[in-house]
Amino acid sequence: MKVLYHNDFEKSLKKRILSNFQLYHKFKSRLSLKLSEPGNSLLKDHKLSGKKSGFRAFSVTGDIRVIYKLEREIITLYDIGTHIQVYK
Repeated sequence: MKVLYHNDFEKSLKKRILSNFQLYHKFKSRLSLKLSEPGNSLLKDHKLSGKKSGFRAFSVTGDIRVIYKLEREIITLYDIGTHIQVYK
């Protein structure tokens, strides 16, 4: 599976995650898990509805989420942050 980072994702990652090494490491670990075991229950992967309809989300930590779209064998990451930040 190929991973693409949307420009908005890169901005959110820089602003919200990169300053915390442990959180960044956890993100990379969960992304790796998503790629190797997409159905793993640790990810709490789910469809989104409302204005985020068509997107999915998975958990990095209890409050940190990644918003993405999966099309064929390409996963495009759109946002990362706390529950409040990504679902606004």
